[in-house]
Amino acid sequence: MAILMAGTLGLPLFVAEIASGGEGLDYWMRWQVLPCALIIVAPAAAGVAVVVRSRGEPLRAVNLWVPCWRKVHPLWLLGYRGLVFLTMSWLLYRMIVLYGRGISVFYFYTQWTFTLVIVYFAIATLISAHGCWIYSKQQISESEEANGFLKRDFEQNRHATLTFRKNRNMDAVRLQSHHDQEVTEKRAGFWGYMMQIVYQTSAGAALLTDVVFWGLLVPFLSSEHFSLNLLMGCMHSLNAIFLLLDTALNNLPFPAFRMAYFVLWSCIYVTFQWVLHACGFSWWPYPFLELGTPWAPLWYFCMALIHIPCYAFYWLIVKAKDTFLRKVFPDAFVTSS
Repeated sequence: MAILMAGTLGLPLFVAEIASGGEGLDYWMRWQVLPCALIIVAPAAAGVAVVVRSRGEPLRAVNLWVPCWRKVHPLWLLGYRGLVFLTMSWLLYRMIVLYGRGISVFYFYTQWTFTLVIVYFAIATLISAHGCWIYSKQQISESEEANGFLKRDFEQNRHATLTFRKNRNMDAVRLQSHHDQEVTEKRAGFWGYMMQIVYQTSAGAALLTDVVFWGLLVPFLSSEHFSLNLLMGCMHSLNAIFLLLDTALNNLPFPAFRMAYFVLWSCIYVTFQWVLHACGFSWWPYPFLELGTPWAPLWYFCMALIHIPCYAFYWLIVKAKDTFLRKVFPDAFVTSS
């Protein structure tokens, strides 16, 4: 479900089809409609059941903004996320301006996924900024405590100073250790879990977008359906590349059960398309969504199945990162667990 078919015929055809009136009742009485509907409803119901019943491990707030590399300052992760957010927002803006159709570009799954990735980097940037603020307060507090101890020590005699310094430094170490432990063990709030959910949904959807586009649609669709240009190429590659680079830096866990959100995301998009066609639209943005062919159930089934390897591949990347890098760089790499 991952192509922006808006080249020479894309959006003009979309507008023309809206004006033509849409599908009639006979279209929805075809035998293909029922099995295709079941292919949508069954995964959606299973996804809701998994979300309701699953209880993942508690997410620590520090995992949202601290890199997985010990010597990498959180500001680097903040800077990367902010830069990606601005870059992807500009690309989406260029897409809207280029074809001059405003929100009609969101007729396509590509724009849905691209926007979801932007939402992830927007939330991640804000949370990283808040985390860096917390980190800077810790550093300032440590510096002020050290200066205060030195000043008080200097004003007292040598013997009393040594005793006082030892006791106070021990208290400071305990206090700082307790404070660090509290910061480390603090649970993520609503926006923290939202960030993780959007991150995992984006990961699966971005791979699905790029795999279907480069592996299926570009090789087998003629130039009459769409024109490939640099902007389209960027939108169908940078989404996954930016997420993979963020994965290489971040310390977020990647529980497998959250594939349910990815499935629900795609089911919502297909339902959106069905509702549009029920309201009078007749042009499908992707040929494999067309219900008027005898192969429609097979196409829907294949599109449902491809969600599994797309999400599993990204899950394996995260697992490989945690396992391999922890062994190769035991002193520099920090796992999320």
